[in-house]
Amino acid sequence: MQGKIVKGISGFYYVHVVGTGIYECKAKGVFRNRKVKPLVGDNVEIVVLDEEKHLGNVEEILPRKNELIRPAVSNIDMALVIFAAAKPDPNFNLLDRFLCMMEYQKVPVTICFNKCDLVSEEEKENLQKIYAPAGYDILFTSVKTGENIDRLKALLAEKTTTVAGPSGVGKSSLINELQTDVRMQTGAISDKIGRGKHTTRHSEIISIGQDTYIMDTPGFSSMDLPGFEKEDLWTCYPEFVPYEPECRFIGCSHIGEPDCGVKNALAEGKISRVRYDNYVMLYDEMKNIRKY
Repeated sequence: MQGKIVKGISGFYYVHVVGTGIYECKAKGVFRNRKVKPLVGDNVEIVVLDEEKHLGNVEEILPRKNELIRPAVSNIDMALVIFAAAKPDPNFNLLDRFLCMMEYQKVPVTICFNKCDLVSEEEKENLQKIYAPAGYDILFTSVKTGENIDRLKALLAEKTTTVAGPSGVGKSSLINELQTDVRMQTGAISDKIGRGKHTTRHSEIISIGQDTYIMDTPGFSSMDLPGFEKEDLWTCYPEFVPYEPECRFIGCSHIGEPDCGVKNALAEGKISRVRYDNYVMLYDEMKNIRKY
């Protein structure tokens, strides 16, 4: 029987099998011998030990499409980062941290500004100007008015999407809106795995449709990724990349050097000042982290 790991806590893996439900499973010792750990998002083969109690063992981890380090999940098709357009105002530094981490791990990102009913068209355009040069898909949604909810559902269809965003931005309301058609199914999952608990520590997958999953991930603010150095940071700003060949110096940090293609693009308005200032702040932060 095949299913997807939707949550893992303390050595127990909760596997969602379409049409059957959630099975509480342990992983075979062979995975420890192979030094492989099952991840939330893994597609797995299980053996059922007790059908009535929905207990089983994870026998095999099927090949992974990808594997993220932070959050530690697998088989992700897209990342959806949700911020409020207002109340609270977007924290662009936090947003850029998430974008950089997904860029470094090569995961496509859609930026969702929720509560768009609270801002004017001009304010929406200003948000577009910050992130459009980087090539990100940007979606303005409102749970209150229903704006673009159907478009968001279409965007998520038949994908596994990791969802992140700070508190107070309407993330929970938006997630609830996305799963209205399958509330009974997700309710069953919630009962089995205790949705709402451990939300700051564990990633959790919610089935919202046929072959469609969203993954609510813990909040994070650190740029701590193995192998991610300050010299890599500029490559995680897609709008910087076309201008890097115009830099006079190889290995240009795009901060203090003269004849810098990125800084010239900034001066010409081709790169957002908000994005550039965040880049400098993150670069300085990474530079000052002590290496042990």
